[in-house]
Amino acid sequence: MACLRLGSKSESFRLEGNTWLCSTGLPSDVIIEVADMSFHLHKFPLLSRSGALADLIGEASLKDDQSCEIQLHDVPGGPKTFLLAAKFCYGVKIELNTHNVVAIRCAAEYLQMTDEYGEENLVSQTERFLDEIFSSWADSIKALETCEEVILLAEELHIVSRCITSLAMKASTDPSLFSWPVSGGASDVKSPVGAVVWNGIRTAGKSHAVTEDWWYEDVSFLRLSLYKRLILAVGERGVSPERIAGSIMHYTKKHLPLMGRQSGFENGNSSMPGPTLSESEQTVLLEEIVELLPDRNMVTPTKFLLRLLRTSMILQVGQSCQDKLERRIGSQLDQALLEDILIPNVYYSAETLYDIDCVQRILDHFMTAYQDGINPVSGCLEVEGQELGGGSHSLTPMTMVASLIDGYLAEVATDVNLKLQKFQALAAAIPDYARPLDDGIYRAVDIYLKAHPWLTDSEREQICRLMNCQKLSMEACTHAAQNERLPLRVIVQVLFFEQLRLRTSIAGWFFVSDNLEGQNQNPSRNSLALTRTGISCQGNNNINPLQNVQGLAFDDMKERVSELEKECLSMKQDLRKLVKTKGSWNVFFRRFGLRLKHKKMEARPAEPSR
Repeated sequence: MACLRLGSKSESFRLEGNTWLCSTGLPSDVIIEVADMSFHLHKFPLLSRSGALADLIGEASLKDDQSCEIQLHDVPGGPKTFLLAAKFCYGVKIELNTHNVVAIRCAAEYLQMTDEYGEENLVSQTERFLDEIFSSWADSIKALETCEEVILLAEELHIVSRCITSLAMKASTDPSLFSWPVSGGASDVKSPVGAVVWNGIRTAGKSHAVTEDWWYEDVSFLRLSLYKRLILAVGERGVSPERIAGSIMHYTKKHLPLMGRQSGFENGNSSMPGPTLSESEQTVLLEEIVELLPDRNMVTPTKFLLRLLRTSMILQVGQSCQDKLERRIGSQLDQALLEDILIPNVYYSAETLYDIDCVQRILDHFMTAYQDGINPVSGCLEVEGQELGGGSHSLTPMTMVASLIDGYLAEVATDVNLKLQKFQALAAAIPDYARPLDDGIYRAVDIYLKAHPWLTDSEREQICRLMNCQKLSMEACTHAAQNERLPLRVIVQVLFFEQLRLRTSIAGWFFVSDNLEGQNQNPSRNSLALTRTGISCQGNNNINPLQNVQGLAFDDMKERVSELEKECLSMKQDLRKLVKTKGSWNVFFRRFGLRLKHKKMEARPAEPSR
């Protein structure tokens, strides 16, 4: 910490109760009242250093020759700072440091202690000391913190702006290129990291590389007004939005208890909590934080934005602030996690456990943000002429959001107070192409039907229209075919489409069989296939390796075709039972081209031709 001692005389001031006395051997001839303290001083030392005191003493002497009393209740820094200024006038030693220099500089300006009233007066000496402070990161931070006590005069003297400019310059520059300390106050390191002992001598270990977030903790101790100005100044100097967002997240975690209690933050090292703020102060802080966050998409993590939204609901911030958060979350909803969008309802009038309406609005913002960039044919997001998510294993943002919403619907479906219309509206907002498989929405529908057994048949059919039976996996079809909660129409559709799938599979296997038989007529192609499979002949040289490969292929195909025929036979028997119990469904089967035979069918093992 920077320090400077002024004056040469020893201490000659003493405190008696609330009165400061100067023991110079002469009786005091001026009394100065500062707040609740009285200073019994002498005119001459004050007149020689302070223009303001000279004027006030002159006016008081004209009114009353016997006594000279002056009221200075608005002196910057109060009695403590005035005492240091008075000592300077007497030539008594005082110490300038980062904690008091700003207040003393403001008091010197207030008392007009310029060089006109003596060379090397208090104004000029404090200015030189401030210039030294601005070269140090840690001292600049401490000086800026003390500006809050005398903010009006510190602003007028441009001390605040000079501190912020100094800090912004250092925060936007690689600290490894300079010699200033990169940690102040609360983050000082008291002992070397990795110190080792060699031959009985302790030596400092290799220092860790300075990361880009080295300044986050130091600036988090500033009050909001100063922190906001510093962040704006840092942004003007070209610091990346990611670093600015990181600092804002760190600051928010420290000052908003509702945010700090939640784990999983970026830069999530735990730190000492900041000063306790009232609920109204937290509300103002949250609204300012939302305005400070960089506007660029994907810079601020979606997890952090969702927690801000949840906190804003608890603090009941303005609706415009919540709307802005919802829009920002919607623009990057594909990066959200299920646990983060499960936002509890904090309003007493709410019917559901979770805030379904909020998630609906966020999803609407997502759809609006992406609807102009979607290729309606492929269903992929196009950016500058390039199609994203075209690969079979890639996930488009829309597909990721579809999976997220399906999981959300499954979680909230257990709420008995969730209305059918809200469930449908949220599920129907996802376009059909965004779901490669409908297993997720089927699971959500099934959970909803289980939690709402009182739904009518028409309502059950209505909610089942949200899923496409043709896009269910084999496991989902097996479950749906035995699901008593589903309407009969849906079960029949599942069985019908599954039968078509099995027929297609069987046709595919016979196509493979034909190809294998054709390969017997083309030895050169067989040799090439054998080479690609990497199979080598060992043991009996009389055995044809090609025949071994074909034999294995035919055995596998035979077993698979047999399994498929059994499954097909079983499903046809199930359909026949449904027809017997529901004769009116024959019309439905004819419409789809199903012709059921009522005679008894027996399963025959498949014997592929050789």
